[in-house]
Amino acid sequence: LVIELVDARIPLSSRNPDIDELGKNKYRLILMNKADLADKERTREWSAFFKEKGFFVVSLDARSKSGMKSITDIVMEACKEKIERDRKRGIKNRPVRAMVVGIPNVGKSTFINSYAGKACAKTGNKPGVTKGKQWIRLNKSVELLDTPGVLWPKFEDPVVGEHLAFTGAVRDEILDIEGLSYRLLELLQDLYPEAVNTRYKTDIRPEEELKGHEILERIGRKRGMLISGGEIDTERAAVNVLDEYRGGKLGRITLEPVGRPLK
Repeated sequence: LVIELVDARIPLSSRNPDIDELGKNKYRLILMNKADLADKERTREWSAFFKEKGFFVVSLDARSKSGMKSITDIVMEACKEKIERDRKRGIKNRPVRAMVVGIPNVGKSTFINSYAGKACAKTGNKPGVTKGKQWIRLNKSVELLDTPGVLWPKFEDPVVGEHLAFTGAVRDEILDIEGLSYRLLELLQDLYPEAVNTRYKTDIRPEEELKGHEILERIGRKRGMLISGGEIDTERAAVNVLDEYRGGKLGRITLEPVGRPLK
């Protein structure tokens, strides 16, 4: 079984395209993690989308252990044909071996620790904490193979890279944080226009059609993020916007609605 974690806020962009080749002829389970930060309705739609493609799907928040209880049952359900074949050959009680995969910072280690009920995989809120592979025996029924998070070497679609940067899967040190915040604010104006107004009291009206840098300046002014001479500290405002988005303070937001092209 291949258990693939994706970020429920960006279910397509957070899937490594190499995993489908790697998981060929294996049973497949997609865990939509960080579902507590994503739009509930969109998460339901994405679950249906993946199920139609033949995946088993669970939505969860690995940090709070919400959604964990059903996972062993679904793992057994996914592998029941194999378990039955083993039983007919006289092989009983062989544990299901599941490989856990996903991109950096999607929550694999947190999931494994929550699922196992003990701290057996390192966790951290920055990408790239797991360095090597390790087998973890959960119980008599299931063994997990933890693997390091891997981003593929080149994004064919720059929007995918952007979405990964919004959610923290790419190290901030290599990013243009201000430019990234402009794109995020424009995307939010498109998908969740009230999110910014509600959080920052910016009073943006739809007919204004503001660009990202104009929205950021308005946020900086509202938050009193000023430097000498009364200029707005746009860098500080940009960091604040990305932090608050990632922490769920702008509401439950999914940046990739099903059936809508990425942009």
